[in-house]
Amino acid sequence: MLKILRIVLSIIGIVIAGYALLSKNYIVMPYMLFFMGATLLVLGIAEIIEERKQIGIISIFASLFIFYVSVHTLLFA
Repeated sequence: MLKILRIVLSIIGIVIAGYALLSKNYIVMPYMLFFMGATLLVLGIAEIIEERKQIGIISIFASLFIFYVSVHTLLFA
């Protein structure tokens, strides 16, 4: 289940990033960051379940930072 969710979130993020690069419409970048953060969060949870706690915790902290940047960009840009 987590693998499918990770793949779907990654594809959505890649599509949004490709759209932003091709159309030069960088207003959608916070949404791309949100999906990248969600992908890292799912990856961190999967790593913790597989008993690789250090990589999982690092991934979760990275996802929290990306969520912060995404919300900050949405609200103050």
